[in-house]
Amino acid sequence: MRIAQVAPLAESVPPQLYGGTERVVSVLTEELVRQGHEVTLFASGDSKTSARLIPCIDKGLRLDPEAGDYVASTLIELARGFEASNDFDVIHSHVDYLGFPFARNSRSAVLTTTHGRLDLPQTKKVYDYFSDVNLVSISNDQRRPLPNARWTGTVYNGIDFEFLKFHPNRGKYLCFLGRISPEKRVDRAIEVARALDIPLKIAAKIDDADKDYFEHAIKPQLDSSLIEYVGEVNEHEKSDFLGNAFAYLFPIDWPEPFGLTMVESMACGTPVVAMQVGSVGEIVADGVSGYTCESFRDFIDCVSAAGDIDRAHCREYAKERFSPEAMASGYEAVYRTLCGTNGASGTPGAVPSRSDQAVMFGGGLQGKQVPRMSKSSRRLA
Repeated sequence: MRIAQVAPLAESVPPQLYGGTERVVSVLTEELVRQGHEVTLFASGDSKTSARLIPCIDKGLRLDPEAGDYVASTLIELARGFEASNDFDVIHSHVDYLGFPFARNSRSAVLTTTHGRLDLPQTKKVYDYFSDVNLVSISNDQRRPLPNARWTGTVYNGIDFEFLKFHPNRGKYLCFLGRISPEKRVDRAIEVARALDIPLKIAAKIDDADKDYFEHAIKPQLDSSLIEYVGEVNEHEKSDFLGNAFAYLFPIDWPEPFGLTMVESMACGTPVVAMQVGSVGEIVADGVSGYTCESFRDFIDCVSAAGDIDRAHCREYAKERFSPEAMASGYEAVYRTLCGTNGASGTPGAVPSRSDQAVMFGGGLQGKQVPRMSKSSRRLA
């Protein structure tokens, strides 16, 4: 099948540092190539891929001090991709609703993966207006604000386990990875560490929009020897950072559509302790890969209990559900649905009716129950 992947331009593919969506696009692209598909990647010029690369800017915008307008660059990228639509059976867009007007006039099938939150009023208006575009969610919970959208499936994100090595021994510190922002609640992670008197290491990027929050809410709390901010970590540093921790803290306060860092931690064998918000309950299996919590008190208790998690089982759980093969298999099923059963036609096929759209593809997910442990059965260390 001839597939175009249209990646965000904020980061290279894969990203040098932080960049969840670009990392997912990289894993998917490489696995589709490995399985024999003819893949073209529209991305920044500093991307590294075994697919055919169409560079749309010189390098990822976030780390480029001379970067221009993100939207302007993305519109040019989309124009280039859709001008060549006859060359593809499927154009798979990862740049959210910016591609919707192009999708309506495409000569090939078009699929958009919704990587972000969908509950904001203006976002909902855009999706309502473009209700005819084909969408894939990265969790079932992500769909809740838009129940009548044209969902063609749910495909969980996959990660590259080659870079995330298994660490069999639990460490002596807690860790937080990702982005410092109010909804990620790094402040809550700091509270937990102090309550338990366990060191916390924070590896995170700080966007321009969140600099004031960091300066006023987080930085003043970094004067303790218990709390350490290490900045951003790259792909090679991430494995040891996560794997050498006692537990990974995910104390969010927003409808997280997936939470890739949770899976990365589980891949290293480090259990996740997370607030039960958004997709968390779909990603973390209580008593198997960590714990989900509904209160701050519960969170503290679960961090203690995380020491009893079997780290080998934690990694195996992640490999079964969030592998590159599982993700690619899920998207292949959607591609075939859009193009017709043989996947060879450039004419979009029928998509499931809305009554049939609650289908999850790939990774042995169909019909499987995620193992859970009741809160009453948790044993505190």
